[in-house]
Amino acid sequence: MCVDVPLPHLDRPFDYLVPAELDDGVQPGTRVRVRFAGQLVAGWVLDRVAASGHDGKLAFLDKLVSPERVLSAEIAALARTVADRYAGHLADVLRLAVPPRHARVEQEPSGPVPEPGPVAAPTDAAPPATVPPDAVPTDAAGWAAYPSGPAFLRAVADGRPARAVWAPLPGEDWPARYAEAIAATVGAGRGAVAVLPDGRDVDRLDAALRRVLGAGRHVVLTAALGPARRYRAFLAARHGLVKVVVGTRAAMFAPVADLGLVAIWDDGDDVHAEPRAPYPHAREVLLTRAQLGGVAALLGGFARSGEAQQLVETGWAREIIAARATVRRRAPRVTPAGDDAQLARDAGAATARLPSLAFATARTALQAGMPVLVQVPRRGYLPAVSCADCRAPARCQHCAGPLALPAATATAQCRWCGRPAAGYACPHCHGRRLRAAVTGARRTAEELGRAFPGTTVRTSGRDEVLTSVPAEPAVVVATPGAEPVAAGGYGAVLLLDTWALLTRADLRAAEEALRRWLSAAALARPAADGGQVVVIADGGLAPVQALLRWDPGWFAARELADRRELGFPPAARMASVTGPAEAVAELLAALRMPDGAELLGPVPAADGQERMLIRVRRSQAAELARQLRVAAGTRTARRAGQPVRIQIDPLDLL
Repeated sequence: MCVDVPLPHLDRPFDYLVPAELDDGVQPGTRVRVRFAGQLVAGWVLDRVAASGHDGKLAFLDKLVSPERVLSAEIAALARTVADRYAGHLADVLRLAVPPRHARVEQEPSGPVPEPGPVAAPTDAAPPATVPPDAVPTDAAGWAAYPSGPAFLRAVADGRPARAVWAPLPGEDWPARYAEAIAATVGAGRGAVAVLPDGRDVDRLDAALRRVLGAGRHVVLTAALGPARRYRAFLAARHGLVKVVVGTRAAMFAPVADLGLVAIWDDGDDVHAEPRAPYPHAREVLLTRAQLGGVAALLGGFARSGEAQQLVETGWAREIIAARATVRRRAPRVTPAGDDAQLARDAGAATARLPSLAFATARTALQAGMPVLVQVPRRGYLPAVSCADCRAPARCQHCAGPLALPAATATAQCRWCGRPAAGYACPHCHGRRLRAAVTGARRTAEELGRAFPGTTVRTSGRDEVLTSVPAEPAVVVATPGAEPVAAGGYGAVLLLDTWALLTRADLRAAEEALRRWLSAAALARPAADGGQVVVIADGGLAPVQALLRWDPGWFAARELADRRELGFPPAARMASVTGPAEAVAELLAALRMPDGAELLGPVPAADGQERMLIRVRRSQAAELARQLRVAAGTRTARRAGQPVRIQIDPLDLL
């Protein structure tokens, strides 16, 4: 039995006696309540055995919470592996894998799978039709654009463990391709799990699966569903009523029986990283499922992460890419506005936020009756302001946080404490006027509305995310990840304020910038149909070159080679230890690091804490995680009062 006591030195199964009156209901996978150290705690039954190897006296379990067997043997083994991989506790992983119980849902009679909710399908979508259980899609022409695509689909249909890293073409209907791969898996009599970054992507794949498989053949599993709907979808998969589960990272542990395919879209998106201990990444969880179960795996995205490139270079996965001639035919025309040729034509392009090239490109697309997409990295109106006289950043006099302007007529306020700064005076020059230091999406929409009078300007961001826009002249200002799909594609895509992405103090700054640019540029029409992309950046930069050539694989290989030379993930493995200085020192003193391990730091962390990094070779990753668990267990066994956060391969190394 696994007891829900998240202390590292207690991360092991415990034996309990089962009362006779509970004998029928207490089965592997059920939830129970037991007495542990004088307290009533939750637990999961891992197994039933006739005799125990424990020499002491055993206690009886206290209560059967529910006879529902929510934890399968496959998920229990996966959770143990994930906990070991991330130096975590099994109980923490099980809390991520099994949603909270909803008693009313358990009492509902089993029946047809409920619809996950209304989905905005394209206007030309055919009504869903029921597909026989063993049907395989006969029309997979979309994969024919990739030389190895049909072979991957055949391998999945045959039940073979094919592993692929897919680079979709610009403008590709990736939900349809994923739905075809999932349908091939279902046709082989096996199940599939697909994990996507956000609800919009889930809705698109949900709609595609309805068209291919028909209604009631899959469920959507996301944390945003609410307790009852999420638990109902979870039980539908656990009872075998459906073979396909799609969702956000909440679906990575979905209990799909006879799993045949795991798929993840845009694995470089940081929302795939779980913010709760032990901080697993959805990509790593799905790859672990593929390895343990011998099932197929599909990683797709317009950009390619360093981890996906590592899979290709080690031979664990094969890449699915189109021929260069096909890429050139499908890609929009990409032009940088910051190279020497453009600066020679427009000297102001070096400092202008919207150079003449970008303005002319947008105007041409609008005159042709096509929508224009403008990507802005920052949301809000003016998320950062500075003194208009000396250009010093404007900061709050109470907490020293940055000041922002929420609207044109509003008073500046602190982004940290929210206090207004009506009487702001610069501490350096005593000036009282403010100017824009960083321009947000709403201010950009306001400026473009003046630049193109009479043109509809829409915004898509955190407050309101648009799903799609019609094929008519309009300017759409969106933050990264909130770009709506345009019917027929955008005539122009403008990538503004690229410096905000490229100059981030982050190891993955260039990779993340290219990922966001490619995701937006992929929504443009092909160059032959008038599609153009203007990136306000120097054309000599590596991520800009990858965008110009539409070659994410080249950039990923270059980035991975640089990280291999410098010893950064995924070429090496790193662990982060964060906490009060005394607690970190105590854990490191108890840690037996593998031979050759490097200790980097300390560096300041949030809330007055400090952070240490431990770097080892990839072959030593499992040993490092094991030793970290032992050291953490030593601290908790000694009743250490200050917690220490342990993360394996965190995304934010800098």
